[in-house]
Amino acid sequence: MTQPLRIALTGGIASGKSTVAAAFERRGITVLDSDQLAREVVAPGTSGFDAVVARFGTALVAADGNIDRRALRSIVFADATARRDLEAITHPRIRAAMAERAAASGGPYQIFMIPLLAEGGRAAEFDRVLVVDCPEELQLQRVMARDRTDAASAQAILAVQATRTTRLAIADDVIVNDGDLGALDARVEALHRRYSEAARVAGARSSPAE
Repeated sequence: MTQPLRIALTGGIASGKSTVAAAFERRGITVLDSDQLAREVVAPGTSGFDAVVARFGTALVAADGNIDRRALRSIVFADATARRDLEAITHPRIRAAMAERAAASGGPYQIFMIPLLAEGGRAAEFDRVLVVDCPEELQLQRVMARDRTDAASAQAILAVQATRTTRLAIADDVIVNDGDLGALDARVEALHRRYSEAARVAGARSSPAE
């Protein structure tokens, strides 16, 4: 059985990754979202939840019993050691869950949405890397509007991520998301056709000769 092509989807915060992922999903493509899995692996009752509480304390447990992700994010953005500790808890669990769901899903290709792909040095694990890009000033404005924060706080969030140049350096394909949703969808459609054809060709090559 031919394995689906693995397409990594990445980009900086507020670049529009979720918008692009939704466009692929509308075309019937499986999207495996590492951010969603990051929430699931620390849900109450999981070993990830227990490990986070043991490391960061019960004060991070919200009234509804879940981890207060906003408070946790504030801690790890300000403390590199805390960030590494959190990554050591969550990353192996996220990868295991992602691999399990990928194996259970079909399709000609699959999208793996990994915001911190460049930071993690995992680009080589995928057949192609798709970077959603936008001008840094626009990215900053989006973060400020989304999080209702000031420029300094938004800039601090951007500062802990890979630079735009670093992300573009690992890209096989780039979608510029600068506000034109029609153009964005057209670019997704073009890539969908390209990836589907690449998957078809790869499948033909791997099939035994008749």
